[in-house]
Amino acid sequence: MMEIGVVLPQGELHGGPRALREYASVAQELGFRHLLAYDHVLGADPAGHPNWQGVYDADDPFHEPLVLFGYLAAVCDLDLVTSVLVLPQRQTALVAKQAAEIDLLSDGRLRLGVGIGWNTVEYEALGRPMQSRGERLDQQITLLRSLWTHRSVSFEHSGERIVAAGINPRPKRPIPIWIGGASPAAYRRAGRTGDGWMPRLQPGPELTAARMIVTKAAEAAGRPPEAIGMHGRVRYLDGGAVGVAAAARRWREAHATHLAVSTLGAGFTSLSEHLEALTAIARTGLLDENMEGPNR
Repeated sequence: MMEIGVVLPQGELHGGPRALREYASVAQELGFRHLLAYDHVLGADPAGHPNWQGVYDADDPFHEPLVLFGYLAAVCDLDLVTSVLVLPQRQTALVAKQAAEIDLLSDGRLRLGVGIGWNTVEYEALGRPMQSRGERLDQQITLLRSLWTHRSVSFEHSGERIVAAGINPRPKRPIPIWIGGASPAAYRRAGRTGDGWMPRLQPGPELTAARMIVTKAAEAAGRPPEAIGMHGRVRYLDGGAVGVAAAARRWREAHATHLAVSTLGAGFTSLSEHLEALTAIARTGLLDENMEGPNR
């Protein structure tokens, strides 16, 4: 069975904490199982970057996902998912501490999706180099897991150094780390080290080819490929509630374990419109088909 959740429609919910609380509460009541949030710390001002071609800029709002999840952990029982936290532009020890706190506050409901990002302006402002960020991500994943499971850690790589230190409190479990990205390198990383992967593809030949890369990398690492989850995404914009239900069934046939429904970009200007769209999806019976899906 496939667990179905929602993508937080950042920038299209108005009303501050009340709107966030109501959105999460209604999504949960309808039968959705998780809430996924995007991550960007800074947006570039195109006036200062004349050749800027990024998909968002300084006028696009983003909640900081880990701070947001600290709030949502107290107001809903949904699983909380980052997709994806740009890990190489952050200090690993701080992320380990923040993620551990979220997981404790939510009683084990955090799933940490990570990736390498693309925003040069953001990397520069945060004082982290973009070069070799894939290699750095691999090392950071190893370090995160060590900090979550060991009292004391020593580590030195990629400009980060920890000498006989650890976080406390630690999470009660190793927090699941899922890998996002749209390249063969990201697919290999998912197979080699991820608890799951978050493809930026739709079911079809490209997804099948990408999954083969994940499978081969998992087998080479001595890991069972079937234990690696796959988290798809579908847009309400593409066909409304009926279109979402049809796309979800294609994802299930592709053996996805998780799917997030996005109502972003559908022209909605109010919280009520987003909630009406989620209600319409629930009325298709899609969520009833997947209510017994496992959490990962």
